[in-house]
Amino acid sequence: MLLEEIRQKIVDYGNQLISSGLTIGTAGNISMYDPETGYMAISPSGIPYAQTTAEDVVVMDLQGNIVDGKRKPSSENGLHAAFYLEKPEARAVVHAHSMYCTTLACAGVDLKATHYAIADTGVATVPTVPYFTYGTPELADAVRECLHHTDSKALLMANHGMVAYGDSLEKAFAVAMTCEWCAQVEWRAMAISTPNVLSDEQMAEVIEHYKTYGQAKESGEKSQGYFG
Repeated sequence: MLLEEIRQKIVDYGNQLISSGLTIGTAGNISMYDPETGYMAISPSGIPYAQTTAEDVVVMDLQGNIVDGKRKPSSENGLHAAFYLEKPEARAVVHAHSMYCTTLACAGVDLKATHYAIADTGVATVPTVPYFTYGTPELADAVRECLHHTDSKALLMANHGMVAYGDSLEKAFAVAMTCEWCAQVEWRAMAISTPNVLSDEQMAEVIEHYKTYGQAKESGEKSQGYFG
């Protein structure tokens, strides 16, 4: 089976999407990119994560053609391809309808540096992509346009959800978790008062500190960020 290890990893992390509370039902999707073949593997459309097998995961090229697999791929395959086309370092993408990120995205509220952990995204404010119908080329194009103008490892999508990427699936998932935690902190802070948002200068210092966060690495191993 083509890209069998990658496909199984997508199955495993799909179950974590549910167990972590990042999404419900069949909402959300996960992909991984294999630079050797130029293909991405992506979760199938509409199959509960607990019932998904490696054979259900679909292998596609970045032009939307199915290379291997009998299932219909996630409707957001164009959105995932946008990350791999725009960000050469991207190896995995996690899209979720997580409660607090989605709440901010529906309210038109930016995910800001209410807590310094937002540095896991690489920026002080996570950009929001304007609303377009899910699964459409228009949404994929809007995501790619936003990515072109930001170094953020995550995006909010208006009235939809959030999406994160990384140089590994572990990292992409960690960024998604960090964003959801920060969104919950921001939402709770807003319920009390106007949040005290850290300045760009303060966040620049935090982001610099993050470069040496965690244990010393060997053989190119990287920290999984704030939650790693």
